[in-house]
Order: sequence, then C-alpha cells, then structure tokens
Amino acid sequence: MSNPLLTKSTLPYGAPQFDKIENKHYMPAFREAIEEGKSEIDAIVNNPEAPTFMNTIEALEYAGNTLNHISHIFYNLLEADTDEEMQNIAEELVPLTTEFSMYVSLNEGLFKRIKSVYEQRNNLDLNQEELRLLEKTYESFASNGANLSPEDKGTYSKYMEELSLLSLQFSKNVLAATNGFTLNITEESDLAGLPDYVREQAAEAAKDKGMNGWLFNLTAPSYVPFMKFSEKRDLREKMYRQYNTRAFGGELDNSATIKRIAELRIKVANLLGYKNFAEYKTERRMAKSPADVNIFLDKLLKPALPKAQQEVRELNKYAKEHGFTDEEIMPWDFSYYAEKLRIERYDLSDEQLKPYFQLENCINAIFDLAHKLYGITFNELHDIPVYHKDVKVYDVRDNDGSHLALFYADFFPRESKRGGAWMTEFRAQRIYENIDQRPLISIVTNFTKPTADTPSLITHDEFTTLLHEFGHALHGILTKGKYESMTGTSVDHDFVELPSQIMENWAYEPEFLNTFAKHYETTETIPTELIEKIVNSENYLSAYYHIRQLQFGILDMAWHSLTDIFEEDSLTFEKKTLTSTNVLPSIPECIISTSFSHIFAGGYCAGYYSYKWAEVLAADGFSLFKEKGIFNQDVANSFRILLSKGDSIDPATLYHNFRGHDPEPEALLKKLNIV
Repeated sequence: MSNPLLTKSTLPYGAPQFDKIENKHYMPAFREAIEEGKSEIDAIVNNPEAPTFMNTIEALEYAGNTLNHISHIFYNLLEADTDEEMQNIAEELVPLTTEFSMYVSLNEGLFKRIKSVYEQRNNLDLNQEELRLLEKTYESFASNGANLSPEDKGTYSKYMEELSLLSLQFSKNVLAATNGFTLNITEESDLAGLPDYVREQAAEAAKDKGMNGWLFNLTAPSYVPFMKFSEKRDLREKMYRQYNTRAFGGELDNSATIKRIAELRIKVANLLGYKNFAEYKTERRMAKSPADVNIFLDKLLKPALPKAQQEVRELNKYAKEHGFTDEEIMPWDFSYYAEKLRIERYDLSDEQLKPYFQLENCINAIFDLAHKLYGITFNELHDIPVYHKDVKVYDVRDNDGSHLALFYADFFPRESKRGGAWMTEFRAQRIYENIDQRPLISIVTNFTKPTADTPSLITHDEFTTLLHEFGHALHGILTKGKYESMTGTSVDHDFVELPSQIMENWAYEPEFLNTFAKHYETTETIPTELIEKIVNSENYLSAYYHIRQLQFGILDMAWHSLTDIFEEDSLTFEKKTLTSTNVLPSIPECIISTSFSHIFAGGYCAGYYSYKWAEVLAADGFSLFKEKGIFNQDVANSFRILLSKGDSIDPATLYHNFRGHDPEPEALLKKLNIV
C-alpha cells in the first residue's frame, strides 16, 4: 500500500495530500525517512573526495528532505488537529528522532569534514549566502555537542531525549487541563453583563455538547469576554482560578515536569561549557548575553512600573466609585473594571466595534493591504485538500503573476487544537536544482466561531492578532533564498517578531480601517468618531500590559539563568521572581509556569524577551511608514527586501539597512506613551 507521506504529491504546487493521510501512515513514513536520512549523512561522511562546500555543507543542507517533509505535516497537525493516537505517536517518535538528530549533530566524521571546510572559508570564493551557511553550520554543530567527548556525547543524547519527552508531556497536560474545565450556566440571571454575542456563542457551545443553558470554557474566545463582561464576581473568580492553575496539581500537574526541564537544560548548558542555559541560548541571538537581556528588560521596566501602578490605582478608584467595597480589586476584577472604565473614558466597547469586524472582511482587508504594500494577491482555492473542514487555502501570486506560496488559514477553536495563535509552514522555501520551491505557509488562530444567527465577528484585539500572524506569514511568503535553513522565519528569535509586530500598527490607522470596516448588517462604513476612539484608546493601560509582557520575559530568564536547580517548589520560585514587578495582588495558588508553553514546549526558552526586543524594532521601523505614508511604495519595497532575505544577512545589518540607524528602547516607550 502506498504511503501518501512518502509518495510525491500530484496536487498543485506539491500541496500535502491531507485527504489521504491517516495516523497509520506516520510511523512507517518516519522510520523510512530516518533510514534515508542516515544514508544521506553516511554518503557525505564516506565521500572519498576532499571536503568542499558543495560535497559537505551544501550536501548536508539538502539531506533529510523526506524527514523534514513528514515532520512539518505531523508536528503541525499535532498542534492544530490532534487526537490521543497522534499524541501517543509523538511520544513513540521521541527516541527515534532524537537518535537521528544525535546521529547527525554528534557525528565525528561529519563534523571533521565541516570543520575542514570552515577552516578554509576565507579561501573558498563563497558568496555571502554560502559563507553564512558555512559559518552557521559550523556554529550549530559546535554548540550542539560536536566537540564533546564520546562519553559526554552519550550523556548529551540522553538529556535531549528526556527533554523531548518532557516537552510533549507538558503540552499534553496543558491541552487536557484547558479542555478539562467548563462552566455550565443554567440560570439566565448568571449571565448578567454578558453581551448578546457572548451569550449566543455560549448557547451554541452548550448545544454542541448536548447540554442545556450556556457553556463557557478556558479558550480565549470564551474566557476573555467572560472575564471582561460578567457581573458575577464569584464566577469570574472561579474562571480565573481555573485558568491560572492549569496543569498545576492533580493528575495533569506540570510543576515537577518544568523543574526537571530546567534541571536538564542546566546540565546541557554545563556539558557545552556554559554556566546556564540562558548564556548558551543568547550567545547566538541579537542580544549576545543574559546580562544584555536583563539590562534591556530593566530599561523597559523601570520607567513603566510607576505608570502601571498609577493605572491600577486609577482603576481601584473607579471601581470604588461604582460600588466596589473591598480594599482593592483582585486579578479577576481587572478586566471587568478595565472594560467599564474604557467605555466611560473613550465611549468605546467591544460590542460597538465587533459588528464592523466581520472575519471575512478582515481577511480580505489584510490581503488588500498586502497588495497595496507588496503587489501580491490571494485567491481562494477549493480543490486543495485540507486537514479540517474549517481550513481555507489561498494561492498567493506576485505582482508579475508568478506563484509565491500556498497560504492555509485555520481560524476557529476546537478541542483538538491548542490555544493561542501562531504561524507555521508545511514546507519552507528553497532553491534546489535550479528550481525555486515555493513555501506552504499556515496561520492558526482561535477566533470566535460563527453561530446560526451571526457570522464570525472578531474584537479589535483579535484583528490585531490577525495582523500579527499575517506579518509572520508575509515573512514566509516573500522570502527568496537558496537554503531552507536560512529562509523565511528561520531567523534569530529576537528578530522573528519584527515582521509580525510591525503589521499590528495598521490596526490603528484610520486610512486603512476606512477601507473595510463595515457593519455586517447595514454595510455602513465604521463612523469616523469610532475610529478616533480606537486611535485615542490605543495606549489605554499600556503600561500595565507592557509590564505583564515584561513579567513573562523576566520569568523566562529566571528559569534559564539558574546554575543549580532549586530546592523549593515551582510556585514558590515563580512568586519570588515576580514579587517586585507585581502591580495587582498575587494569588497564592495561581501560577504561570505550569502552562507557559512558549518556554517549556515551544522555541522561546531564554527568548521570551524577544517579543519586547522586536517591539522596539517595530516601533522604530513603523515610524518610517508614518513619516512617508502607511502605503508608501518606497518604504514597503525596502521592507520587502528585509522580509525576503531570511537569515542570509545578519539581522542587525538588515534592520540598519532598512531604517538607516540602530533602534533604541525609548522608541517603544514613546509609542506606548510611557515617556
């Protein structure tokens, strides 16, 4: 029986054969691809010819293509449309994929050839892209154990395998904990304060589960509006505690798991000659050391903390003026009173705005924005198989009509999908045998689903998220390079968020909003006064939310700056780390770390600060669009060059070439109206 993961796709642009792929295909495909990958590595190592750039570095870059193809499909679906069988397959794969990874990265014969080419690099007449690939290949091997002794290589392999298994278990527990709680309301009086669209959505959720009344859960489209609008303080507290104790305690407890992950990362760092994992990770990023990261975070923290504290004092004062009787608001009160004060201060609410942000119109608007900036077009395709009925596929074409990418979009929450929003790819771009293999790009979100009576209407915050993920997508779509490992979003973590965060700025531009924001029932264009309110409210509680993001970065650095694992429990460690930055009361049993997927199951360990790092770049970078015009072709063409280069040029150089100067943290503080 043919395996659709191992046969060449006959679909347009080599799209994955999602209509044919079943869970039973994964393990046989992975086993065969791993053996093929080993053979390709052996061929490089055993090549009798002297090591050259082509027969060693370039050959290694192209090795493992089948395994990459299968991995892109399996691991993306593991996040977006998983089931218990896939989760079990993922665990079964860990020893196989880890062993293959070590077979490559710890291969003495292979590293000897790489090192030989590296030492001749100044005499090889390589172009810029080739030289960067050579340098990054050598650095990658050196930093992943290639110089270790045989005994230490064995230890390193064991650590990496255990880390992979622990990360999988972490994700599995977070998903199960998120799906494991629902709030079923059967008394209409308990819906007090909730807008009609929230009630409709909850009624639909209950109906889908065969339940009476209204059903709320811990996914963002359900949790966020409940916390923002519900007048039932006891229910807000219940939801808050459930959300902020996910995977903490009980059979899904991640607290021991994250301690062990941190401990193993210390051991890995020590083996490789570093004091801690943060030192190991930051060395190859735009921020070159943990000290530089901490200085950066401190520069953003100190001016903002007093302002955030003032914002919370104002919110407390407002709450007491409106009947709140306790000494101070608690975290489960924050969103509720913040929304009420926002409405009073700016006469603006989600309920006013949502009718103007129908998802389909928002999607078309960002496509139109991409066309105005870069000349590209998106056309929906109906003959390309998808992995879930909610997924849409688009053919992306350049201004000369040439094909650029397939773009997959998966917008709505379901139990088989993890929370949050992200961009990924089913295939990266590269040039192989003189053929430009264009990428297969995807964005995944958890927006409000349409109901029987109402289309999908998203909040302005969700629209900003859509722009963010689309910015990542453009980075993948517009890339043009020879080597897959250096195209698209395969760049430093503290640079990768620039394209996404710069796109968020258009969410506050009247000139853009006027082009598409129309009432879904009346087709009336959004009134000028509403747009003015959106713009005026852009920095509402900006210091508070800024501090919140900094706390995530500080917590991440604390976990990964450890030189020994602590004796105390994970909760105590987190509380001590964040005490000096809290602007709301800290709830003793609530914890971030046990569901902090970015650092314990994603690629942001010792790198969460990069969101703020890139925010600085984006604030400074967008000021050029503001100066020249938000649709200015010259600025857009210059930024497209940055997007197209991937990692073929040092990111600091790429940014300087675009902007004409290096960025400063003050650019972000000014944008947020903190200074």
